[in-house]
Amino acid sequence: MALNDQIKADLATAMKAKEADRTRALRMIRAAFIEAEKDGSGGVSEERAVDILRRLRKQRLESIEQYQAGGRTDLVDAEQAEIDVIDGYLPKLADESTTRNWVIEAIAGSGAASKKEVGKVMGWLMKNRKGLVDAGIAKAIAESLLP
Repeated sequence: MALNDQIKADLATAMKAKEADRTRALRMIRAAFIEAEKDGSGGVSEERAVDILRRLRKQRLESIEQYQAGGRTDLVDAEQAEIDVIDGYLPKLADESTTRNWVIEAIAGSGAASKKEVGKVMGWLMKNRKGLVDAGIAKAIAESLLP
């Protein structure tokens, strides 16, 4: 089942079960998908849906930082609940050992020879392993491996 269709079905189920937090999060995701559909492309592809989910997750993390700085733990809990729902639909990222192997492959493939060329490594990695690797972890590994 397509991710967009899965979200619609899960939203209906959450509404029937009166799961308020889950319903709110799924409505937010559904609204983001509808907004993306308005560009005239005829729908949201799986890849685009995952990109939207990653963007929404990142927004929630940024909100959590702001709420923690302001001492609003009640809002932190609500944002974390939304992140938990979003995480349920995102593909799992590679673990650190797999990421390390891919970074080594990217260093060889890009021809990077120093820390100044981490951008080349990241470019190669994102082109070949997009959506499978955490960019922050990959960058840290690349910086540790390059002289």
